Amino acid sequence: MPERSTTASSPRGVARHGRLRRRGPVRMLLALVAGATAVVLVSGVSVAAIAVRTATSGVQTVSLGNEGEVQGLDISAIEGGANILLVGSDERDQGSQVDTGQVEGVRNDVTILAHLSADHTQLTAVSFPRDLMIDAPECVGDDGQVHPAEDYVQFNTMLGRGGLSCTVTTVERLTGLAIPYAGKITFDGVIEMSNAIGGVDVCVASPIRDTDSGIDLSAGTHTLQGGEALAFLRTRHGVGDGSDIARISSQQVFLSSMMRKIISGGTLGDVTTLYKLASAALSNMTLSSSLGSPDTLVRLALALKDIRPAGIVFVQYPVVADPRDSNRVVESTADAAALNAALNADEKFTLGDDSAGRGSVSDGSVAAGTTAPSAPSDTASPSDATSGSASPVDPAATTAPTTTLPSTITGQSAAEATCSVGSSR
Repeated sequence: MPERSTTASSPRGVARHGRLRRRGPVRMLLALVAGATAVVLVSGVSVAAIAVRTATSGVQTVSLGNEGEVQGLDISAIEGGANILLVGSDERDQGSQVDTGQVEGVRNDVTILAHLSADHTQLTAVSFPRDLMIDAPECVGDDGQVHPAEDYVQFNTMLGRGGLSCTVTTVERLTGLAIPYAGKITFDGVIEMSNAIGGVDVCVASPIRDTDSGIDLSAGTHTLQGGEALAFLRTRHGVGDGSDIARISSQQVFLSSMMRKIISGGTLGDVTTLYKLASAALSNMTLSSSLGSPDTLVRLALALKDIRPAGIVFVQYPVVADPRDSNRVVESTADAAALNAALNADEKFTLGDDSAGRGSVSDGSVAAGTTAPSAPSDTASPSDATSGSASPVDPAATTAPTTTLPSTITGQSAAEATCSVGSSR
C-alpha cells in the first residue's frame, strides 16, 4: 500500500492565512456555507455529504488526531488540493425514520473520498466498496483507544472498529493522500436532504425491485425523495449483477442527476433551499473538529461555487475479485496505483470510453433529457439533463483534462446522463 504523501496532496508546507472575518447578517453566512453541501453531496446507504455548519448550530465533532497539520490554514488554498472523507453510516438513532435492513453494529456503508483540485475546477469523488478486503493499519479511534493493525478485514468494518478517525487512517494508507477533513451522515440525513431539494429525477433502464431495501421501480424516469430516494441508494440486489460494485455505479446515476439539478436549477442561488439543505445535513451529522468551523466551511463553499457538472467526476476505487472469497473484492493494484498517482499529483483527468459501471448504462433508450458527452472536451457544454436545455459554455469547466485513466477504472462525470439497470439475477 502507498505511504501517505507529504508533497502535493499533503497540507504540510502550505502558506498560512488569517481566519476569515465574518461579514454581514447570519443569513448570508448560512447561504455561503450551505453551498458546500450542495456540491459535495455523496451517497451511500445514504447521500453522504460534507455538510455545512451554520454560525448557531451545535454540530457534534470528533478529533482525527491531525488537526495541528491544518490549523490556521485556508482549506481553499491547500497545495495539491483538499481531501475530505465522507462517510455514510448505517447506524440509527432512536426515532429513526428508517425501519428496514440490519441494525446490529455500526458500519461505514458508504465511504467517499472527495478531492478538490487546487485550482478548484475539478472535484473527484472516489467510492470505496463495502466488500473490499484490506489490511487495516494501526489507528487511534475517536475515543482515543489504539486499535492494532489487522490483516484481511472488510473495509466497511472500519467505522465500527474505531470511528471516523480509523476510517480516515485506513483511506490514507490505501491512497497515500493526507486527509485532514471528514464528515459522517446517517440515513435520516439522506431522507431530509433529498426532501429539501424536492427530489431527484432518476432514469431506470429496466425494473428495479428489491425487498431488502423496499424499492420497486418500473422502467422510465422517476422523481425520488425521502424514503424512496434512500431505498434506491441502498439497493444492491435490485441493480446490475446484485453486487456492491453495481450499487456504486447506480448511486452515481443518482448523484450525477442531483448535481445537474442543483447547479443548473438555481439551487445555489436560493437561500431558502440552501438553508434547508444545511439544516437537514447538520441535524444528522458528525464532523471532524478540523471541518466543524464556520470559517473553514465558508472557505470551502467559496472554492466550490463555480464548479460545473463536467468538472465533477465520480470514480469507483479499482478492485478485482478476491481469490479467497467470490463475494469479496481486493484492490486492483495497477489501476489503483494509476488513480492514486493522479490524485496525489492533483492531475486533471477523465475516464476511459468504456468506463461505465455494472449498474448503469448511457441514457440512450429511456427518455431522461439530453445526454451529455461522456467526457469533458474543449467544445462540450454541461447539459441540463432534467430540462434538456444546454448551459452556457464555461471554459474553465470544459477544458480537456491532461490524463485519461484506464477504461478498467469505472465511473462517470456529473455531465453524463445515465440510467440505472435492474438486476440481471
